[in-house]
Amino acid sequence: MLTLFKNKWFLLIIMAITWGSSFILIKKSLTVFSPYEIGAFRVGLSGIILSFIGIPALLKMKMRDALWIAAAGFFGNFLPMFLFPIAQTKVSSSLAGIINSLEPIFVLVLGFMLFGIKSKFTQIIGAIIGFFGAVTLLYFSEMNTEETQLGYTLLMVLASASYAVSALIIKLKLQEVKSIHISSSVFSIWMIPSFFILIFSGFFSTPINDQSIEALGYMGVLSIFGTAIGIALFYKLIQDTSAVFASTVSYLLPIVAVIWGVLDGEKFNFWYLIGAVLILIGIYLIREKKKKPQVTPR
Repeated sequence: MLTLFKNKWFLLIIMAITWGSSFILIKKSLTVFSPYEIGAFRVGLSGIILSFIGIPALLKMKMRDALWIAAAGFFGNFLPMFLFPIAQTKVSSSLAGIINSLEPIFVLVLGFMLFGIKSKFTQIIGAIIGFFGAVTLLYFSEMNTEETQLGYTLLMVLASASYAVSALIIKLKLQEVKSIHISSSVFSIWMIPSFFILIFSGFFSTPINDQSIEALGYMGVLSIFGTAIGIALFYKLIQDTSAVFASTVSYLLPIVAVIWGVLDGEKFNFWYLIGAVLILIGIYLIREKKKKPQVTPR
């Protein structure tokens, strides 16, 4: 079993299933809780779970590494946790998963602009093909769901770019820090402001009834599997491969998200299959044969 967790494709599939299910869980949680409560709960609970590892790790860590971890956590584990729930108050869960597939594009573009990372030509082609697959799903999903407001869509685009910045920081600045120490330290830092948000948002005064207990259950699953465990696996994959390869999990997310959307009453058509095929082709081209790709930081 431990051997499986060393296989990058196994980790990629597990994360796709876990994170692809996050959007439907957010949707179910929004029936009772606000986007701010959902985001803060995810980070706060993950912090409680991982603090027994994160706090000792932070105390032994160099200040430089701690600051980079705080930055990676803000972009990858704090800001997006609020942006997606806010956006999902107006857009479908399947659309949220689809928009998230923009992350590998941002990794390639921002990696070159900020850090001088040179990508292979096949990687660029793969990213473009995968992007068109995501656009295909986006276009035909929108034909069957509610009309999306541009501002809320842009929030999800911003969240995807934020994930990309975090992935690049981890790969280039925190390569020597163990992935479990990164993930646990991230939540140990950002759980503190999350607790304040929960207090001032009125979370603890939510009426207790069947509906709120059910929604709390959805948030619990979302926090434990989609956040704490998912992020730890994601950081491990980044360090074992590259930020570009790890971010290709975003190409599989729409497939899982759309499946959940269909099960929740959304319509399915042939174009979903076309989009999924394009996404898988993109992943095949963007993959890296070498464990540690050549990068040239500026």
